[in-house]
Amino acid sequence: MSIQQIDVKYTAVATAENGRDGRVATDDGKLDVVVNPPKEMGGSGAGTNPEQLFAAGYSACYQGALGVVARKENVDISGSTVTAKVGIGSTEAGGFGLEVAISASIPNVDAATAQALIEKAHQVCPYSSATRGNIKVELAVA
Repeated sequence: MSIQQIDVKYTAVATAENGRDGRVATDDGKLDVVVNPPKEMGGSGAGTNPEQLFAAGYSACYQGALGVVARKENVDISGSTVTAKVGIGSTEAGGFGLEVAISASIPNVDAATAQALIEKAHQVCPYSSATRGNIKVELAVA
């Protein structure tokens, strides 16, 4: 697979100190958070963690992609929400891996339309494009 070339419109910059047990901040100061491993992984759970940050970014991005698709198809998705669940665990190779479950609630459309919209959004969302073929991503209508 070749690397996709893009016309970059914006670049986010974040710097981490002490990895999973430290701090992450963006260069503009809009995000500055303490990160700690979750209790389930032996950490204090006092701060947020990279998986929560990834889930927040993925759900927001996916909601945006859903909006793009809905506007193109002239479908009302007002009141919709997208939830991303990001799991982390050990891999067979001895490292760590991620998996994602995306769930969308779209109250103003029937189930078939909602399913079609979330599948099309999965093709548009940059997070989905970045993870496609690399990690398990499940889609569901809530």
